[in-house]
Amino acid sequence: MAMREECKHFQSRTYESGEVARFCQLDLAPEAPWQCPENCASYVRRLADVGWQHGSLIEPRLEDKPDVPSEDIISVLSAAEEAVNDIASDVLAEFTAEQEKKQGKRWKRKRR
Repeated sequence: MAMREECKHFQSRTYESGEVARFCQLDLAPEAPWQCPENCASYVRRLADVGWQHGSLIEPRLEDKPDVPSEDIISVLSAAEEAVNDIASDVLAEFTAEQEKKQGKRWKRKRR
């Protein structure tokens, strides 16, 4: 089974680099982007695009799932998520400080 792209909780984002992130909004797919859990209790079919024809802007084909046990995939993805979560608050604080600094400079220029 693959990710259920027709589920209303499925999300995908394409970044400027061309990289595509595919994931479950509810964080219920530990093997994302390759696979949703079998018989997911939160699966709800998306109704907004039923019957639509998608053009050429559909995300590129997802690379094949690695040929390793699911437990290994889940542990690697969980460790990566944990690493990102560990630094997220620091990155956000740094970004906020930069924005405040830029706004302060603009304010001083306008006062002259």
